[in-house]
Amino acid sequence: MRCLEQGTQKLEENDLEGAKELYKRSVEIKRNASSLFNLGVTHYHLKEFDDAIAAWKESIELQPDSPDTHTNLASAIAVSLAPEDPEIAFNLAAVLEATGQLEEALTHYKRAKENGVERAAMHIRNVSAKILGKNLKAAQEVELNQTQQPVSDTPKKPES
Repeated sequence: MRCLEQGTQKLEENDLEGAKELYKRSVEIKRNASSLFNLGVTHYHLKEFDDAIAAWKESIELQPDSPDTHTNLASAIAVSLAPEDPEIAFNLAAVLEATGQLEEALTHYKRAKENGVERAAMHIRNVSAKILGKNLKAAQEVELNQTQQPVSDTPKKPES
């Protein structure tokens, strides 16, 4: 389990190669759906689509009811078949948006628009607004947490 956690840490630090090596080690130690899913994520981000597809297919065999794995598999297959096709980029963006992967969806909508899919412009605005709203909400939560004073466990001394 340690390699899986360390791999996730590396992924959060955007060290894709480091994450991939740790996830590979995790798969060698215990081949399960989680370690294969995460290995697939690193392969996908490194544009190693065939390896991502293989990892996600095996992950689905072990845990067939994982919607995220199915979504990622579909995404990798679509991108590997026609990475520059603007309609595929648009459809992939719609799937990513529906699964809450807004930043990646925005990237694909922009690529679709740049390559002639005009209806992507409306989606770019909508997803941008969603990202802005999400970031604003996160900032407000941080601000709220900073302004709340911790409750003391120690009783106050009576005033004399």
